[in-house]
Amino acid sequence: MTPPAGCTEIPTCPVCLERLDPDTSGILTTLCDHSFQCPCVSKWTYLSCQVCRFCQQQDEKPTCFVCGTLDDLWVCMICGFVGCGRYKEGHAIQHWKDTQHCYSLDFKTQQIWDYVGDSYVHRLNQDQSKIDGKLEMNFRCMSLEGDCRTCECHEDLGIDGALFNSKVEAIVDEYNCLLASQLETQRQYYESVLVEAKSKVESSISEAVEKAATSGMQDMQNELEKYTEERNAIAEVNQKLIKNQEIWRNKVKEAEEREAASIKLMNERILDLEEQIRDIKIFLEAQKTIDKMSDSNGIKEGTVLPVSYEQSLPGNSKRNRKSGRRRN
Repeated sequence: MTPPAGCTEIPTCPVCLERLDPDTSGILTTLCDHSFQCPCVSKWTYLSCQVCRFCQQQDEKPTCFVCGTLDDLWVCMICGFVGCGRYKEGHAIQHWKDTQHCYSLDFKTQQIWDYVGDSYVHRLNQDQSKIDGKLEMNFRCMSLEGDCRTCECHEDLGIDGALFNSKVEAIVDEYNCLLASQLETQRQYYESVLVEAKSKVESSISEAVEKAATSGMQDMQNELEKYTEERNAIAEVNQKLIKNQEIWRNKVKEAEEREAASIKLMNERILDLEEQIRDIKIFLEAQKTIDKMSDSNGIKEGTVLPVSYEQSLPGNSKRNRKSGRRRN
């Protein structure tokens, strides 16, 4: 993660994780303006660095933070965690696996082990290097019992103060470089952790959104299919009703036609019967009239001739009008 534009990230100490000076020099200085020189650091009343506090303030015997053992202790150079070695319970290497803090300091021999490179990376004191070119390791006893035989190490009493101070300054310079590289490593590691966590969160959110959208679409699809089936069923029933309506409409029309024809036929028969009844009445009246006449026999043997409408009797016209009214 990069700082915003126009700003500068203040570096932090990879050991105690505190910010360095605001001038971004990368070197933490004391009041006497010495940079991590052991005589000056040892005079501090309070040590914010966990490793310095553990190594210089030995009020109590150190123990493993997990199992409490007193032997084979290793101190994390990054956070000051104290754990036992791999020949005990292996809590120091387990701490590296959990936090990726790869540098660990052997409390007795002051040797520094790199878990990533799987080798020692502590500084070699160049005793006699200018004379015979040989390199000799500086094993400074840190035994709480004060007996060198317990840790099988010794302190070279032949090194004078000036040579010791120069070596310490060289060690400090390289240790500063080591801290800077470790700081960069830790920054990259935690940035990768943040990126991975962010990608996991985004992936989980996208999966949840996709799952919710898929579930919603499936529910909507099911409802759409249900309503489609209902619409098809209603449309089929409607088609049947329309077909039945047309059939019944035809049946009603046929029944009306039959009824009209029947009524017409009945009216015609009624008219015919009325005509017959009128003719019978006329015949009966004529028969009675003839019977009353004196020459009835001659009339009966006579011939009937047609008579025009103007010459017809008034009584006959009245009967015709009555028969006409009946016909209507």
